[in-house]
Amino acid sequence: MKQIFEIFTKSPKSNSNKPKPKIIVDYREKNSLVISSLIRLGIEIEFRQLKVADYIVKDVAIERKTINDFVSSMISKRLFNQIQELQQYKNRLLIVEGIDEQELYSDDDSGVNANAIRGFLLSILLKYNIPIIFTKNHEDTAKFISVLSKKQSKELALKAKKRILNKKEQLQFIIESFPGIGPVTAKKLLAKFKTIQNIINASEQELKTLIGKKAEAIKRLSKMRY
Repeated sequence: MKQIFEIFTKSPKSNSNKPKPKIIVDYREKNSLVISSLIRLGIEIEFRQLKVADYIVKDVAIERKTINDFVSSMISKRLFNQIQELQQYKNRLLIVEGIDEQELYSDDDSGVNANAIRGFLLSILLKYNIPIIFTKNHEDTAKFISVLSKKQSKELALKAKKRILNKKEQLQFIIESFPGIGPVTAKKLLAKFKTIQNIINASEQELKTLIGKKAEAIKRLSKMRY
């Protein structure tokens, strides 16, 4: 009886000597609620200036976007560059956070057509082979990262670099910032007019002949005061 009693009364072995899982986080994430949730989950955080990705968890590079940030960076084309930069890592992941808090496909709130968002998500998955996880909120994001940090895998060497656009890509990037202008239309304009100045100075009729109604947005924005 004494032996049985001792089995159930022995205090469990302490795990205090077990090292905490550690992840590397871009310093711009310092004010994110995800960080406080990760600390509560027992994760050790090391802040660094990451050129690519927001979190490095073992051998996985993670880009995190709230729904607002996802839509706005999609419009500005910033997300397109970030997705291309993420290609430097073999294991990469995009987290879109906040589906319990905000509608992703709300045309009224974002001004972006719902099918354009769906098409962009499909492009990330199929063209760039980047898995996407949709999380409910910051706590759910932290739990995913916590689970990943405890998986057995090698740590990643931080050798990724910011992608530098060449001259043609820079010109195209600027033209694509106009409303409704995608890569195909931007290339068409630059092939015809050669410079941004020539595009701005072209008459609305010249632009309409080439790109139709999209010309109206270019002329309207080029005359707009700050």
